[in-house]
Amino acid sequence: MWRDKITTVAFDADDTLWVNELYFQEAEEKFCELMEHYLPQHSVSQELFATEMRNLHLYGYGVKGFILCMIETASRISNERASLGLVNKIISIGHDLLQKPIEILPGVMETLEKLSGKYRLIVGTKGDLLDQERKLKKSGLVSYFHHIEIMSNKETVDYQKLLKHLDCKAENFLMLGNSIKSDILPVLELGGFGGHIPYHVTWTHEQQEYNLHHSNFVELQQINEILNYL
Repeated sequence: MWRDKITTVAFDADDTLWVNELYFQEAEEKFCELMEHYLPQHSVSQELFATEMRNLHLYGYGVKGFILCMIETASRISNERASLGLVNKIISIGHDLLQKPIEILPGVMETLEKLSGKYRLIVGTKGDLLDQERKLKKSGLVSYFHHIEIMSNKETVDYQKLLKHLDCKAENFLMLGNSIKSDILPVLELGGFGGHIPYHVTWTHEQQEYNLHHSNFVELQQINEILNYL
């Protein structure tokens, strides 16, 4: 049983503990509406995603990079005719995104309550440092966690650094998250455990088809189903 091996349980934050991508998609829709004078909305969306992918290695993940990518996309598709007023509207979309309420997802509180004191609980997430710190503070969940790690990326090397910092062996580590690519595969590669909790809205960059069969992996419908394994 997993409960005999695992000592540390890590949680992704966005779309695992609370709602996130839905707000980004709403912001993107507003941006596409602003730019439909230049291109159809679906084309604006494609251009924005292309900009995000080109700049990901520079900006990383988070709202601030998203704002810069919207401004760059607006400049490009308008042939640099985008007005300062339009740029201000884009910045306003970003400001609204940074002030969204924190909506805790179903099953999260129950899971944290039942695991607290039995396992070392941590947050392992990526994104903008200040924004993630804001969301964690507003969530009211900070007291449950032994450690909070906000990573620039979530690849194998990033989890290796985290495990070293925690002085935790991979075979004693469980990662729970909504992304197979970022939350599960790197941990399984190291010999750890992974629990995938799909969210109904997923960023295109994280969308890949996987047919994953692994003794250290479980597919969950809701986060509290992990209690059946721990």
